Amino acid sequence: MALTMKDVDRFEAARPRLQAIGYRMLGSASEAEDVVQETFLRWQASDVERIEVPEAWLTKVLTRLCLNQLTSARARRETYVGQWLPEPLLDGDPMLGPADTVEQRESLSYAVLTLLERLSPNERAVYVLREAFGYAHREIAELLDLTEAASQQIFHRAKKHVAEGTARTEIDAAAARRVVEEFLAAAASGRTEPLVRLLTADAIAVGDGGGKVPARTRAFEGAVAVATFMRGLFKPGKAKRALVGGSAEIHAANVNGAPAVVAVVDGRVVGVMALEIGADGIVAFRSQGNPDKLDRATRQWAATEHGEPLLHIF
Repeated sequence: MALTMKDVDRFEAARPRLQAIGYRMLGSASEAEDVVQETFLRWQASDVERIEVPEAWLTKVLTRLCLNQLTSARARRETYVGQWLPEPLLDGDPMLGPADTVEQRESLSYAVLTLLERLSPNERAVYVLREAFGYAHREIAELLDLTEAASQQIFHRAKKHVAEGTARTEIDAAAARRVVEEFLAAAASGRTEPLVRLLTADAIAVGDGGGKVPARTRAFEGAVAVATFMRGLFKPGKAKRALVGGSAEIHAANVNGAPAVVAVVDGRVVGVMALEIGADGIVAFRSQGNPDKLDRATRQWAATEHGEPLLHIF
């Protein structure tokens, strides 16, 4: 049975929320778009008139598709070259979804999206639906074919894992920008000591090059090791210019609701470094350099206003 325009409009009204759920579950904007499109195809093939609550039906279909994707993604990521990090989204991207509460903002952060990779597919789904989108456990149980008690248990377990792995510190936009500016000034100084002062003793730095750009397969650990790496990363050189295709403009920005450094060459985003900030300094740097995961950020960058670069390097 062909869809009417009303049926199509009903799906399109749900698309932004479905994309936001898909992104938080999968950590990939492109994969989220794919599962939303597959959800539409199933909507198109269904007897829409017999669906009593379209929003619940669409969410259930999308969630099951995401669970299948997460299961297969685990196998693919075992053969991924180097570290796997999520696809970063610049603030303002509608795929980020709701960010009104502390819990919602935390659940979209780059740090938490990275940590969610350690959860089972069911744990990730329950956490996202409850923490980010406010679904009741009764609703989650229906979506995932669980009991309400099982949903509650899975959520508490997932939330505990997340709480143990993140700094859980919120800072306002002005303070976040100051931290980024201080970091860039220290990184450009060519000295290690100013960087060490900004970092926690157990700071880490991890990067995702996807086998397309150089990235260390293991994280740098400890303030001195991270500071030494950052000093070298921001040191100009011909090899770096050749790698990224020219001189890079370095901007302060917000990515996934948190402070970040964005490197841009001729309008193309070539790197995004998300900073996790704790009470005692910068806890972690997570850098995305895989060009396959920066296409959406480049499109969003071109569509939004941004200030002058804080640095020109390479």
